[in-house]
Amino acid sequence: MEDNLDMNVFLVLGLAAALTLGVAIGYFYYKFRVTTRQAQARSDARSIIEDAHRSAENTRREVELAAKEAALKLKDEAEAGIQARRAELARLEERLDNRDAALDRRDSELDERRSDLVRREEELRAYATELEARQVEQVKALEEISGLTGAEAERRLFYNLELELEDKLGRMVRDRTLEAEERADAEARRITATTMERLVSDITAESTVKAVALPSDDMKGRVIGREGRNIRAFESATGVDVIIDDTPETVVISCFDPVRREIGRLAMERLVQDGRIHPGRIEQVVAKIRKDVEKEIKSAGRQALYDAKITGGMHGDLLRLLGALKYRTSYGQNVLAHSVEVANLCGMMAAELGANVKIARRAALLHDVGKAIDHEVEGTHALIGGRFAKKCGESDGVVRAISAHHHEIEMESVEDILVATADAVSASRPGARRETTETYIERLRALEDIALDHRGVDKAYAIQAGREIRVIVQPSEVDDRVAAKLAFDISKKIEDELEYPGQIRVTVIRESRATEYAR
Repeated sequence: MEDNLDMNVFLVLGLAAALTLGVAIGYFYYKFRVTTRQAQARSDARSIIEDAHRSAENTRREVELAAKEAALKLKDEAEAGIQARRAELARLEERLDNRDAALDRRDSELDERRSDLVRREEELRAYATELEARQVEQVKALEEISGLTGAEAERRLFYNLELELEDKLGRMVRDRTLEAEERADAEARRITATTMERLVSDITAESTVKAVALPSDDMKGRVIGREGRNIRAFESATGVDVIIDDTPETVVISCFDPVRREIGRLAMERLVQDGRIHPGRIEQVVAKIRKDVEKEIKSAGRQALYDAKITGGMHGDLLRLLGALKYRTSYGQNVLAHSVEVANLCGMMAAELGANVKIARRAALLHDVGKAIDHEVEGTHALIGGRFAKKCGESDGVVRAISAHHHEIEMESVEDILVATADAVSASRPGARRETTETYIERLRALEDIALDHRGVDKAYAIQAGREIRVIVQPSEVDDRVAAKLAFDISKKIEDELEYPGQIRVTVIRESRATEYAR
């Protein structure tokens, strides 16, 4: 038993010793492996470090070499720049030296000239003193020879200068007038002629007399009525005057308001045609005619807009005034037809000149709208029409053109001038207007009086129905050059003092005659 126990102990001890030996051997083997790996790592590290040192050394050498090369290059460039700068400085220094030499020479020359000028100034001063003395002697000698004092000679000199300047002014006026006519007359004639050629309109004049034909003279008594009650009722309802005279089978309607005159004429024709004439019937007929005329007025206004090629609408009150011009005449010319004609003329001329056609047509159509109420409102029809158009919302360009077409205000735009021109063209064409004999004679006499009022005019004759005035001057007082200025002065005075359609030509005639007799 003890032997078994000893054997077991021995086995345990042997196992313990073997285990201890194995552990020791394992430990030493591990240490050996670790030591071997550390040694290899140290060897690899030393190799890497050595390679890095060699690479760094090579890089350092390359950088040093590149730096040396760059430094050498910069040094070469700097030396080249310095050499170029030195050469430039040398050239500048040479130029400065040359300039200093030139300035020195110029200073010497200026000194010489200054001394020369001083000498000449002294000589001129002495010469001027001598001239003054001689001038005084010459003036005295001239006064003794001419028998004139200095003041008298000065007045005569100014008089001669005035005559000379007047001659030059006459020549200048003539030359400028001819030059302006050469440039503008041909173009103005072309535009006006082309515009009138394109316009087609009637040239018959209308009469302002409203006469109503009666079937017989017996109808006059029925128109008058018992104790004149019918005629009084008619005049009260229409606001017109009924003139019944010895003219056979005719009754004349008279009124300053053209619309009321038209209402009276139509009402009288309706009553005469119906035959029933009494106060009640008169009021009925007049009321019916007034409504019809109002409709006709508005229709005429809209038709005028269409005929004048105007779009955009118009205020109702302004449209009514425009239509009312259908019953208004001026020198026998229907005002509404004249307005439409002026609008078409003005539109065509505006298109030729590149102006605002819309404003030109609209202002031209409305230019005489003031004539529809000028018997009710104080002022000229141009200013009245302009104010009413502004009140109805028309543009400033249209209002100004309406107000300026008779020069009541200053014209500011080409449309203003075109409206006035088209108005004159429409009014002055043959057969457009009529005027009384008294007015015609008075206008011709005024033309001749204006011409005779100028110095040197001997005779003056208005010809071609007042479209031209020929002025005969005295040749001893007016020469050919002053004649141009005289024609200009007469034309300006006619423009300022007279009203006339179209234009008036002023022709100055100077004639010299020499007469001898053979005996």
